[in-house]
Amino acid sequence: MILREFSKYLQKYNTEIIKNETSASKLLCEWIRRVINNPPKTNADKIVHKEIMLAENESGDFLIIGKSESGRVLIKALNNFAISYENYIMSKWLSDKKPHHFRDYPN
Repeated sequence: MILREFSKYLQKYNTEIIKNETSASKLLCEWIRRVINNPPKTNADKIVHKEIMLAENESGDFLIIGKSESGRVLIKALNNFAISYENYIMSKWLSDKKPHHFRDYPN
């Protein structure tokens, strides 16, 4: 249920991930921040509120902390999903590319 909500959020940013304008890990932080900063509306939101804490400094660095063991498991699952999703999007994009598509790119 929580992965499904996060997946919906990620799908909106496929183009930005492909263009390397953002990463799925960064989007995970933004999604958690959005969920935590708004009153919970769904059961998924309630679980995130209860199990996850987000700490961020002025430079934009962040730390996602599980409030309990189940929160740590949830964070690990979300992080693994973010990495897998980004790899999937990039492999899908790369599947129809040929070596000559990359000749014009500077080193």
